[in-house]
Amino acid sequence: MTTPSTAKARLALSALLLLPAACDRAAPIAADAPKAQATSVATPPPATAKSASWALPATTIAAQPDLVRAPDGSLLLSWVEPQTKGHALKFARYADGAWGASREIARGDDWFVNWADTPHIVQTRDGALWTHWLQKSAKATYAYDVALVRSGDGGATWSKPMLVNDDGTPTEHGFVSLWPASDDRAGVAWLDGRHSAGGHGGHEGHGGAMTLRTAAFDAALQRFDEREVDAMTCDCCQTAVATTARGPLLIYRDRTPDEIRDIAATRFDNGAWTAPQPVHVDGWKMPACPVNGPSVAARGDDVVVGWYTAAGNIPAVKLARSLDAGGQFAAPQTVDQGEAVQGRIGVALGDDAVWTVWTREDKGGQSLWLARFAPDLSRELQRVEVARLQGRGRATGFAQLAVDGDGAFVVWTDVVDGKPRLQGQRYTLAP
Repeated sequence: MTTPSTAKARLALSALLLLPAACDRAAPIAADAPKAQATSVATPPPATAKSASWALPATTIAAQPDLVRAPDGSLLLSWVEPQTKGHALKFARYADGAWGASREIARGDDWFVNWADTPHIVQTRDGALWTHWLQKSAKATYAYDVALVRSGDGGATWSKPMLVNDDGTPTEHGFVSLWPASDDRAGVAWLDGRHSAGGHGGHEGHGGAMTLRTAAFDAALQRFDEREVDAMTCDCCQTAVATTARGPLLIYRDRTPDEIRDIAATRFDNGAWTAPQPVHVDGWKMPACPVNGPSVAARGDDVVVGWYTAAGNIPAVKLARSLDAGGQFAAPQTVDQGEAVQGRIGVALGDDAVWTVWTREDKGGQSLWLARFAPDLSRELQRVEVARLQGRGRATGFAQLAVDGDGAFVVWTDVVDGKPRLQGQRYTLAP
């Protein structure tokens, strides 16, 4: 399923503010308010998650957060800070109710820093930390590679960067997902433009389509088992991955020759990726990349995927559940819809609830929302506005969501006095 991509317009990130423009249509604006879906099930009122401000270790100008749970239950937060020359990637760990020291992973003046294509961090079961950034490979705006590093001492020191893609073409490589492939190996998925012949995702009318590739890396950063998973994907939507009881499940926005851009799923099973299948057939025909990738969470065989679509010209965020590690998905639940819905969804699975976060923007400004559903998505338990944001458009990026046994953590970017800063909120279930 391959043809060249169609035109899109992505602008580079402002070096100081980390507030780039990227490729896609303008954000829809409307004044409608989010509405919870009606339910006829008579059940006792659910517990309410109470909010409190969550102080973060990034106290200066910062953006592009990533928030993940480590195998030991701690939280890892990474972010990017602008420097006098270039940028720095930093991280900190949250454990036992407190943040550890912030540490710098790397810095450079040859990075491609973008509002949507952000660094990620993961910890393997041997305690090693892995992260990546995008590094320019040529003068062309969209010529960059994925640089991967590993730390075996808790982030005190880091390895020399290894390029995830080794094709040597001055094309786009990014929208990375990381996962523990084994006790001491990291799996990496990325969108790869090696067949685009230097065009911006093939949008120049020549070259091939964006592809999806994966590989594994060991403690010495040796590459294993690289393969092409899909020969034609959406050009600039985030990929997402979750580890199920049957192997890693990779979720991404697919693309057909007819420009249908629905969400697809594939699982690494018995040494191979399964044939990609749609999570749901939305039938969204979109001639350019919406820069609005999916999110996925898993516990054993239980999987929930969240995504944005504008099929039928109705912007919406949806959730769908699978009970067989992503083999099949039930009909989706619409979380929110209407012209104000921007998407940028995140999902997480708690002990007894599905959590999701997404962004809206209307004439009154931009807002961040959080909802909690029963595990089978049959009932909405709570919906709250996390924050009214000063930032508009792409400047606020993608909020991050993580859960523990007591509730949820949300991290997002806002624009304060014209500069991006990270904000945090914690939601704790009332006893």
